[in-house]
Amino acid sequence: MHVVDPKLSARKVHELADLAKILERHRAAGQTVVHAHGVFDLLHVGHIRHLRDAKRMGDILAVTITEDIHVNKGPNRPAFTETLRTEALAALIDVDYVAINRAPTAVDAIRALRPNIYVKGPDYRVREGDITGMIDFEEAVVREVGGRIEITDDIMFSSSNLINSHFPSYAENVERYLRDFRTRWSEKDVTEFLDRLSQMRVVVVGEAILDEYVYVDPLGKSSKDPVLAVRHERGETYAGGSLAVANHLASFCKSVELVTYLGATEGNERFIRSGLRPGVRPNFIYKSDSPTIIKRRYLAQILNTKLFEVYHINDTPLDENEEDQLCTLLDARLGSADAIVVADFGHGLLGARSRELLANSGKFMAVNTQINAANIRFHAISSYSRADYVCINEGELRLDARDRSTSLDRLVEGLSGKLSCNRFLVTRGQSGVEYFCPQGRYEVPSLASSVVDRIGAGDAVLAITSACVAADIPADVVAFVANVIGAQKVATVGNSVSVDRVRTIKFIQALLK
Repeated sequence: MHVVDPKLSARKVHELADLAKILERHRAAGQTVVHAHGVFDLLHVGHIRHLRDAKRMGDILAVTITEDIHVNKGPNRPAFTETLRTEALAALIDVDYVAINRAPTAVDAIRALRPNIYVKGPDYRVREGDITGMIDFEEAVVREVGGRIEITDDIMFSSSNLINSHFPSYAENVERYLRDFRTRWSEKDVTEFLDRLSQMRVVVVGEAILDEYVYVDPLGKSSKDPVLAVRHERGETYAGGSLAVANHLASFCKSVELVTYLGATEGNERFIRSGLRPGVRPNFIYKSDSPTIIKRRYLAQILNTKLFEVYHINDTPLDENEEDQLCTLLDARLGSADAIVVADFGHGLLGARSRELLANSGKFMAVNTQINAANIRFHAISSYSRADYVCINEGELRLDARDRSTSLDRLVEGLSGKLSCNRFLVTRGQSGVEYFCPQGRYEVPSLASSVVDRIGAGDAVLAITSACVAADIPADVVAFVANVIGAQKVATVGNSVSVDRVRTIKFIQALLK
């Protein structure tokens, strides 16, 4: 396949709506329009042969690519921007037109371009391998617009494998860890382990929190008072706390029961219900004289830097009647659970009675007690009498022990006796995680390639690793998954995006190919 003159190739590139009009003229002239879609990151000989075979099926070949923000191929992907990927494709003689698809899937592009033939590569011949489940949907849309789907059949290469082999994204210690992990487990192995979660019934217990992000433009010091003046630009609100934990689990597990409280005043119940993912069943009690907890963060918009926070909260314990309601709900929901995930933020939901009820349930129980500005002197993991798995930040562990310097293994050993627990995942930010369990101690370096916001990352790691430990997934895989989840979460603003099974598996595939 030859390349074409740069000026000619530039004339091949169009906006999707404009390309739709151009292709309509070709169809009116009796020409067969073929459409191929993909990421085409690191264009290689497999892509070239795929597009050559696609062009042979008709008269006009139009190629659409996924825009950068929708590429779910793992860390530091795409390796080449949408502009460069478009330019590379347009330089190929067999490609007549190129457009960037601004939607996360090819469906909108298919409907706009209305191809006679929609072409997929040989890796889609076995449809069970399509973890997104989109190929059947795409085919239905192709038929809807009067076309048919075809599969090319030639040599296959993996862009992810080539990038991992020749353009490593990480520091040498991380690459060394990944090479070692690949000798034990393949992407297929890890995917099959995660599939174990699909039949699990999980109960999530913890405070519901609304995370508000208020973006402002700092103006400077007030003229009369020593106060920073800012101009409001915009605001966003996300479901956080136990709401986020439940949402993360919903994509992986069969069902998720959520037990939490809302404020009897300023409850925001409609917003909260609308923000829960399918598969999450909420069970609310209503706390008197209280709002639903809101944590409002003010950020300088240009640098995305947090300036200060305001909590709307009544963190006094539940009264006796409310605690009765909570315990009744727990009694009713725990019986069918495969696992309990306790996300205890220390804001008044869980007291001694409800904690003991959870501990005596006989169910697998994962616990995190999060420290924050409102509870830092009063809240610790040792307030629980039992746990099967503890997911905890190093700072939370050291606060519980009142110890800044003792090694983590000694701290975990001491806490293990108190909780009758032998599985602890300690998150350590940019240093990764350490997992302590009967099989040994596993250290995994951070897999994050960019950090946008750390809010909510620990909750996501708690959610998915709790289900993994309950499903008896191998220890080194649990530690690996923890950092995969953490890396995805810190790349987004707070809980604006929930962890998703398909995106997680794609991330893992990109790392392990």
